[in-house]
Amino acid sequence: MIAIRHTFGPRAVKAVLVLILALGVCLPACSAQDKEAKDKSKSPQGALAQVNGQDITEADVKTFAADQFAQLEKQYEQQKREVLEGALEQTIQDRLLQEEAKAAGKTKEQILADMKPAAVTAADIDAFYEQNKAQIQPRTKEQVEPMIKQYLEQQRQAEMQQKFYEGLRAKHKIKYLLEPTRVEVAATGPAQGPATAPVTIVEFSDFECPFCARLIPTLDQVKAKYGDKVRIVFRQYPLQQLHQNAQKAAEASLCANEQGKFWELHNAMFENQKALAVEQLKAKAVELGMNAEQFNACLDGSKFAAQVKADFDEGSKAGVSGTPALFINGRFLSGAQPLNEISKVIDDELARKAEGSSSK
Repeated sequence: MIAIRHTFGPRAVKAVLVLILALGVCLPACSAQDKEAKDKSKSPQGALAQVNGQDITEADVKTFAADQFAQLEKQYEQQKREVLEGALEQTIQDRLLQEEAKAAGKTKEQILADMKPAAVTAADIDAFYEQNKAQIQPRTKEQVEPMIKQYLEQQRQAEMQQKFYEGLRAKHKIKYLLEPTRVEVAATGPAQGPATAPVTIVEFSDFECPFCARLIPTLDQVKAKYGDKVRIVFRQYPLQQLHQNAQKAAEASLCANEQGKFWELHNAMFENQKALAVEQLKAKAVELGMNAEQFNACLDGSKFAAQVKADFDEGSKAGVSGTPALFINGRFLSGAQPLNEISKVIDDELARKAEGSSSK
């Protein structure tokens, strides 16, 4: 520490301080900051750590964990998009309600208050309790009656409002300008429907997955409803950690495809998911009229194992983590979705295609 003698007058003290600052001399109180500044000057800005004097930067860490950061970024973008789309729907509903209130000479609150669903009766409560008794017991009906009544009232109110907004949507012209989120997924694999179809559904599936089996009748309804407007492409996503026979079943389907029998074996495997062992698959191939020697050699030699892995890897890269997973013109739907949910996306895609054609 630099001592300033008391014999100095005020001007002398001030002169010494000015000299200290001019020379860049630090007092002990800032010595720690000075050391930190010197350390920083030795390494590039952004270093997070050092090993034997060598810097580890944020860029190094992000390169090392590139997959994790990419997944995090994808999740963030997806969640942000979901919030945007949800808020858009709410804004549209509010605008429709505003228009309806204006036409009726009422406030939005009055319009909503006028919607009164049918009252919940004792018979309604009894019926609900009987249908759900197994989950409710050992509590008695008397104990849960207020909760059942409240639940049914809320459900009816929500249903009435949904029908109300559906009516408004049909009444007013709504044009969506926000382009849906799309994921680029190759439509390669066994397919049904023309390649020129305006809507392509790429399905990632697992032959041993019960939810995938549940989706089959729904996709049959889609084909019946839309005909040549829809093409369905099957891609492999065997969840080997959950389903021990899924990998070989996937390979078997491609061995069958080699003989033009993919959909026949596809249907047979989904109809009986308990018969997917290799020997059972070989027997099924014979039943379906395939060349047994060719099929067996294909399956035993894992001829299409690499193709199955390629499908799985591309599905994972596109965001698939479970089955079934659908990409409808690149728009992602996860799980065994009901027909109405799939139809909403298909109808919207067809409307967009028609609008695009008419504007040319």
